[in-house]
Amino acid sequence: MWLIYATLYGMKKEVRKNSHLSFTEQVYQQLLRVPKGKVTTYSALAKAVNSKAIRAVGSAMRKNPLPIIVPCHRVVKSTGEIGQYALGGPQVKAELLRQEGIDIENGNVQNLAQYLFDFSED
Repeated sequence: MWLIYATLYGMKKEVRKNSHLSFTEQVYQQLLRVPKGKVTTYSALAKAVNSKAIRAVGSAMRKNPLPIIVPCHRVVKSTGEIGQYALGGPQVKAELLRQEGIDIENGNVQNLAQYLFDFSED
């Protein structure tokens, strides 16, 4: 939880240097880098924390204690399907993404490559 507070108070850069974060904290930390108008995938997020544990990333998203601050609605499947959302289901997730300018049709991000965040840029 301290990761979230540290990020809110502008200490994200310092937090990023800590190597003793839990897997879930590392996932949240990386997700905080994804700006409005962009999405990432469960697999890209796993790769960003040097893991292949894609399902564990999904579990971290489900357990997210602050889902608007740590924007788990920006995580979609590699196929472009938006997937589930703990705060109201896929309809709410789709609407949040639309409000950020992401084109969603039939539960899928249209032209996923256009909206995909690149973790190698910073």
